[in-house]
Amino acid sequence: MDMSKREYDELVQRLSPKSKLGADVLRAFLVGGIICLLGQALLNLYQTMGASEQNAATWCSITLIFLSALLTGLGWYDDLANFAGAGSLVPITGFANAVASPAIEFKTEGWVTGLAVKIFTIAGPVLVFGSAASVIYGIILCLIS
Repeated sequence: MDMSKREYDELVQRLSPKSKLGADVLRAFLVGGIICLLGQALLNLYQTMGASEQNAATWCSITLIFLSALLTGLGWYDDLANFAGAGSLVPITGFANAVASPAIEFKTEGWVTGLAVKIFTIAGPVLVFGSAASVIYGIILCLIS
């Protein structure tokens, strides 16, 4: 079947599911906001229990990572991501999901060739390029200052 680029683009547009941008943005905003609200509530709770601000922040991070990994393991984080879209990518929970998902998916291949090799399949590029970017930005900042 021969078709031009324009005909192909029209076919893709016709067959692609239509997105309701307003509803998608609202759901992302609400779910991301709820995750951040949960983080703030945990921070306040840990401080109320007597933890210093730094320790409370650490415990808050640990709790959010644990909850994200737990929800991923139960298969509920995928449902949340399907509903919320980008709203579920709040950095700490989204990163924990990106590490836990491949670990769960490839655990049947063994500890070394499955879990250890595949655990950073999604998160690895973020770590590499994030670290590289921070070094480059640091050098630029030193040169400018």
